[in-house]
Amino acid sequence: MRSPALSAQPPVPSSGRGDGRAETTLTRFRPEVQGLRALAVLLVLVYHLKPELLPGGYVGVDVFFVISGFLITSLLLREVTENGRVSLAKFYVRRVRRLLPAATLVLLVTGAVSLVALPVTRLGDTAWQLLASALWVENLYLADQALDYLAAETPPSPVQHFWSLSVEEQFYLVWPLLFLLWALAARWWRAGNGVLTAVLGAVFVASLACSVRMTLSGDAGAYFWPVTRAWELAAGGLLAVAMSHGSLPERLRLPLGWLGLAAIVASALLYDSGTPFPGYTALLPILGCVAVIAAESPSGPAASVVLGTRPARFFGDISYSLYLWHWPVIIFTLELFGRGSLGPLGIGLAAGVSVLLAWGTKVWVEDPVARHKLVRTGRAALAMAVCGILGVALVSAAATQRVDRMASVEFDPSVHVGPKALDTGILSSEMLYPSPVDAEDDVPRTYDDGCHAGFDDDDPGQWCAYGPDDAEATVVITGDSHSLQWIPALEALGEERGWRLVVLSKSACAFTDILVGRDGGPYENCQEWNRETVDEILEIDPDMVFTSSSVKGNPYGLGDEGPAEIQRVMGEGMAQLWGEITEAGVPVLAVRDTPRVRSDVLDCLAANVESPTECDHPIEQAMETADPQEVAVEQVEDAEIVDLTDRFCVEDTCPVVIGNVLVYRDSHHITGTYARLLSEDLGRRMDQALSRTSQGSLP
Repeated sequence: MRSPALSAQPPVPSSGRGDGRAETTLTRFRPEVQGLRALAVLLVLVYHLKPELLPGGYVGVDVFFVISGFLITSLLLREVTENGRVSLAKFYVRRVRRLLPAATLVLLVTGAVSLVALPVTRLGDTAWQLLASALWVENLYLADQALDYLAAETPPSPVQHFWSLSVEEQFYLVWPLLFLLWALAARWWRAGNGVLTAVLGAVFVASLACSVRMTLSGDAGAYFWPVTRAWELAAGGLLAVAMSHGSLPERLRLPLGWLGLAAIVASALLYDSGTPFPGYTALLPILGCVAVIAAESPSGPAASVVLGTRPARFFGDISYSLYLWHWPVIIFTLELFGRGSLGPLGIGLAAGVSVLLAWGTKVWVEDPVARHKLVRTGRAALAMAVCGILGVALVSAAATQRVDRMASVEFDPSVHVGPKALDTGILSSEMLYPSPVDAEDDVPRTYDDGCHAGFDDDDPGQWCAYGPDDAEATVVITGDSHSLQWIPALEALGEERGWRLVVLSKSACAFTDILVGRDGGPYENCQEWNRETVDEILEIDPDMVFTSSSVKGNPYGLGDEGPAEIQRVMGEGMAQLWGEITEAGVPVLAVRDTPRVRSDVLDCLAANVESPTECDHPIEQAMETADPQEVAVEQVEDAEIVDLTDRFCVEDTCPVVIGNVLVYRDSHHITGTYARLLSEDLGRRMDQALSRTSQGSLP
């Protein structure tokens, strides 16, 4: 399943433009390839400007990968055929001359504009992504971020579209080496094209299998890893090898070309963010692109009747620069209009500026460098690459300095009093802690300790414990991250009262017996985890089970039954598990889910440090969703709920800063600092709730 953030991921147009124009089957100018570039970049441009129009427009990345694989393989195949060898130095010089000037320009300009256009809370991540993009490892950075549950709400950076360029560059590191080895094998052991086809075919099959497996398993990083994308480039490579032996019969070209074009367009129209991608579903646009290239006919129209038109050639010519510019332009336009999506004016502005910048870069940067061959040697290419990286590093350093200046406040217990200020009415001042740029890292230490199970973890028997083995009482903490966010408060209580804390929490997994959904599919791993967690709890035999969960969890397959039905079904599933625990004499205490605030709460605070009340949220919106735990408590004896809403909201407002302490690290998780400062309130209300159970109190 694709990461939710992937709507922010544009593809890279093929970086090869045909480095030679010799009139051979593989190397002559191919108008249908140029038209495919135009089609792909326009699909992606429309998708990012207005996703509703082309919900599967992201398939353009697959079209570009096939084109790159085809052209680069054609180039290498010709070089081996004509010269009997591959010159790695010349190959990489051509890549640097073709890719680096425009890419470096866009990175430098985007970094500079980010310094003035983006909130300081986004500059730290943007700085790292600038460097990752300059080093061609942006896809690896995003893969790691996609697997990081704590980064789920990180807004897209203006350079994260360089992920696909990074995939191509990693491909370019490996692909020429295969041809170098094949050339040696051909010289010494007379290895022919059959050996090359077998090697490329093995890459295709292995990578496709890996892509299908990782995608179906729900691995959020599958979209970015080079091993899950290599088969798409290999498909173009296999096509190039096949076409070196001849072309298709003329009678097959016309229908095949149109079918291929229809496959690409159909995938752009029918796929959406819920489509498992890039696994087997990517075969449709991949095979469509292969069909269009294979069907090219010098004597007939085939699909090139559309792809060879003048507008298509224009957009094909500027496709690389248009790719580079369009995403940062969209991000900055969104900041300009202050919205989550663009209206007609914003769409027109972003599209027009992107095309103008792309055309200007093509005319004044790409073409002059290519025409005059300013970079001719390996040393010159290396010098250009190093200078580009150093320039981007300087811009990144400037962004980091701005972040560091905001992160200079240290915790002062006499100033940062948190919820105690609710009794005095003094909720905030300029001494905010943690700062908005540090808030995302203000999390329980259990994350660093590896004690919070991820989406793919399925063994609750590998739990963590805090506190002495001979503690006076054992408390098991289970549920999702909304339960785990109370760890700082529970640790403070545990140290004071002699508790041992056992952590059995799992990402996005409410402690309920029903099958819940995740990213549009069933979260079967969660249901299995919860059932095994009950067995673990009964074996541990604790003195109390502590739980909480996000109110946004939904039963899988329930449809549009409405919030009341969702609350009932989720609550009854909770009651089923809780009842098994309380029947064993262990009380269950649930904490009412914390209020939800605006999604850009940290960005808002960074812009309103002097007046944080500008970022407060109305209570009717912050608490609009009913908590299913309330249903479970009504059905299970010895289960009680603790409600701390009055420690977050005052009258009709839920402040985001209380007692000079930042309450939220994102729209729905509280900071570790505020949780710790709530330990006294939490302990007192837990005692009150326990007094209503048969347990009475903890030992």
